[in-house]
Amino acid sequence: MKRAIFLVPLLLVAGCGAVGGREQAASATALRLLDAVAAGDGAGACAVLAPDTASEVSESDCPSAILGENLPAPGTVVEADVYGQWAQVRLTGDTVFLAVFPGGWRVVAAGCAAQGDRPYDCAVSGG
Repeated sequence: MKRAIFLVPLLLVAGCGAVGGREQAASATALRLLDAVAAGDGAGACAVLAPDTASEVSESDCPSAILGENLPAPGTVVEADVYGQWAQVRLTGDTVFLAVFPGGWRVVAAGCAAQGDRPYDCAVSGG
């Protein structure tokens, strides 16, 4: 199921302050999600999703459902930006949005494609 993501304005107002280590950690989390999906590891993929995102994927069986979400194969990180508690990781073939939770970075949207002036169109996103 495709969803529009409205995080871009939120990312822009969330504040600045990117630290190299935070960008690397966000990038690693984005890649962990896509690597897990590519390997057929639904439980590993769901482990890095934000709670609302996991619920949107499936109320009852995230590990099975995430594998059917048609996420792109893992790509190379092109750029990562951290804005306060939010991050955007652009990879070849995908854009992933993340947020900081008590346990670290979690994916709030993935399989996202830019739509010009419109919000990103994401295969997976939280409500």
